[in-house]
Amino acid sequence: MYKRYVLVITFLFLAVIFTVSCEKILPPSPANDELLDGPVEGLTTAQAAQHHAGDVAFNDQVFTRETGLGPIFVATSCGSCHAGDGKGHPFSTLTRFGINDSLGRNEFDNGPQLQNRALPGYMPEQLPPGTPFASFTPPANTGLGFLELVSEDDLLAMAAANTTNPDGVRGHPNWSALPTFVSPNPNSYTQNGRYITRFGKKAATYNLFHQTVQAYNQDIGITSTFNPSDVYSHLDIDPEVSDKIVRDVIFYLQTLKAPIQRNQSDPDVIQGGALFAQVGCESCHKQTLTTGFSPVEALSNKQFHPYTDLLLHDMGPGLDDGLIEGTSKTSEWRTPPLWGLGLSKNSQGGKYFLLHDGRAKSIDEAIQLHGGEAATAKNKFNALKAAERQQLIKYLESL
Repeated sequence: MYKRYVLVITFLFLAVIFTVSCEKILPPSPANDELLDGPVEGLTTAQAAQHHAGDVAFNDQVFTRETGLGPIFVATSCGSCHAGDGKGHPFSTLTRFGINDSLGRNEFDNGPQLQNRALPGYMPEQLPPGTPFASFTPPANTGLGFLELVSEDDLLAMAAANTTNPDGVRGHPNWSALPTFVSPNPNSYTQNGRYITRFGKKAATYNLFHQTVQAYNQDIGITSTFNPSDVYSHLDIDPEVSDKIVRDVIFYLQTLKAPIQRNQSDPDVIQGGALFAQVGCESCHKQTLTTGFSPVEALSNKQFHPYTDLLLHDMGPGLDDGLIEGTSKTSEWRTPPLWGLGLSKNSQGGKYFLLHDGRAKSIDEAIQLHGGEAATAKNKFNALKAAERQQLIKYLESL
């Protein structure tokens, strides 16, 4: 009896020592505002479970030949392009090409995206000679559910206000034809058979359902009941991913938290925020938007701070890649959300790769490449004192 007692005490003593030692060895967990991934607060138990299921499908499911990959593709999983739900790296850049006609069809049968990788025995796609194209760096996923819930009335109101903008900002919605698997909301506005679209570099995607089904198909070569067309044969084939997994991934994207601003009490950050408004950045990068109703209470009727208007803006000849999607012009791009900007390097190998194709290697370089409607704001930024420009950049890094 005494021997057993000594063994139990010894075991407990060693367990305590092991636990304390591990706490000293292991690095501390990052603060919540240092991470882009994680669910929005306030999900119900059932909603949290679906978010988790979508998280597993998005980040852990790697497709192979046996599970439907390709045979031509861009990536083997969702998470490989959006590490930690952040921006992608030049290695995961997509190539969009061709010109869509009035019905949204691409002038090339195998468009609109280049599948530049292939399984053994197959040839990756190559761009047809002389084809206009643009490279797209995968965007961060964080906060997408909030952006999806901004009402079309709010988008049209921001566009209407632009008609009198003294700096020449004239942002407007993209109107795009929808694929047959996308059903527009009953209250959606329509114009010549097209609908207001908001996701993607050219704002040519209607909602996260559209985005997710398209990404499975065009990025990984995975068919679903929603889009059964095989990117290689162009024939309809059996689904390679279940409806449940697709819906779980959509819910995961809808319920990712919004990025949390850091260093909010830093005097330079505070002053940088004032300069951000002063030089006119907010004409396009709207700080605050509001969601409409959602059956997910955590997303419904909420104010949030994405720093975008979800509208297309003419960015000048320097950013004209010759590609159109929907009713966009070749030099028009959707205002990218700036929230999470300061954490971009975490998923980009420790360096910035900014703008639609990652060509800008710093925030200052990205600003200098602004033209067209953004030229006035850029010139006002350049007219600031050097210390003020650093304060504004420090503010952007805090987002």
